[in-house]
Amino acid sequence: MNDHIARWNSASKCFDLANVGIERRYGKYKRELFTKCQGKVLLVAAGTGLDFPYFPEGLEITAIDFSPKMVEKAREKMGGYSGKLEVVEADVMSLDFPGKSFDTVATSCTFCSVPDPVKGLKEIYRVLKPHGRLLMFEHVRAGAMPLGAMMDIMTPLFRKFGPEINRRTGENVRKAGFTITREYNVYLDMVKLFEAVRP
Repeated sequence: MNDHIARWNSASKCFDLANVGIERRYGKYKRELFTKCQGKVLLVAAGTGLDFPYFPEGLEITAIDFSPKMVEKAREKMGGYSGKLEVVEADVMSLDFPGKSFDTVATSCTFCSVPDPVKGLKEIYRVLKPHGRLLMFEHVRAGAMPLGAMMDIMTPLFRKFGPEINRRTGENVRKAGFTITREYNVYLDMVKLFEAVRP
């Protein structure tokens, strides 16, 4: 785990620059998704805070990341959000929040990098209130062949740099107990929006 943290601490140095193209291409989809946030919001894996502008004003947001360096950079962007926002160091696989604490949980390209995604999703389930919403912008394993098989082959290489590109996130969301209410393909079937609820 220490190597995992060190990898993302190092990535924080050029994270914003590396994601310029991604934000230009997909920012509008994240904004559309995160406008559905309500009440107390947990933003998981906030990174350097690039997603803060996509949230509607007036929310109460707790943004977490397990990388201390990412947290430092995200805190520098807190002033750009018009609402209550705090940024804390925390690991989605072991959250300190009481159960049923949040109305909405949001993620953005998060579960490609969580070592045990189902464990992390079960923690999200625990801290969400009944009928609370999980809103996810994620890249996932392609279902179509041969692209999906190619992603399986390439994953060990990508893992050295942080993300795993063949995660079956929809399946994992269901394994954690959620009901998926919307699954939308943003790019082919590799970049998706998920909306789910805790029953």
